[in-house]
Amino acid sequence: MSAFPSFRDFYPFYLNEHRDRRCRLMHFIGSSLVLLIIAYALLSGRLVWLWLAPVAGYGFAWIGHFVFEKNRPATFSHPLYSLMGDWVMYWQVLRGRVKI
Repeated sequence: MSAFPSFRDFYPFYLNEHRDRRCRLMHFIGSSLVLLIIAYALLSGRLVWLWLAPVAGYGFAWIGHFVFEKNRPATFSHPLYSLMGDWVMYWQVLRGRVKI
């Protein structure tokens, strides 16, 4: 399935696909919304809101790729590693290791 033997090998490719800071910002916004939606759904007991989490997460990320990066999201070819990459990059943005 993957040309990458491990996530460690995939992640540099993932970062290269996110060179435009606006794309990274779109990912960060989408991931933040995912966390907020999940928290709201769990705390309010309105689990129906959970359907919106992937829409927000992937929607913002894909807009970042199609509008700013002008490339195909890695989700289409490497779905698991791409999801992992989203959260690693999110954490690295929060820690100041990746700039937006």
